[in-house]
Amino acid sequence: MEVTAAFSAINWGSVLVAAISSFLVGGIWYGPLFGRAWMKAFGFTEEDLKKRNMGKTFGLSLVLAFVAALVLDMFIGAEATLMFGLMAGFFAGIGWVATFTGIQYVFEMKSLKIFLISAGYSTVSLTLMGAILGAW
Repeated sequence: MEVTAAFSAINWGSVLVAAISSFLVGGIWYGPLFGRAWMKAFGFTEEDLKKRNMGKTFGLSLVLAFVAALVLDMFIGAEATLMFGLMAGFFAGIGWVATFTGIQYVFEMKSLKIFLISAGYSTVSLTLMGAILGAW
């Protein structure tokens, strides 16, 4: 598929909803589910996190989630179904993001716990994004 055709087939509404879903999954994942474990694994304190520019952090996160949703939408195509989108998102998370995150973490000597938290978020988020994009 050529780039012009790929862009013309994009459902911008579903891309935006998918990006927001990823942002919301992140809030739950790195908040009540695994926030404390993530902070401990990286050695962050509440004070460290309060020093961040939250507008910049959340703004860039949403922009990056939008880019991920856009690329996933172009990858799965306009004819995708909910099940195809869900599976494509899951396999993108497990097969690409988690494996490359794993490679980086092996070289960076990060713990299995950090890998599972990070790769788990990416896989769950991409799976949900794919389901949204495929269903819409």
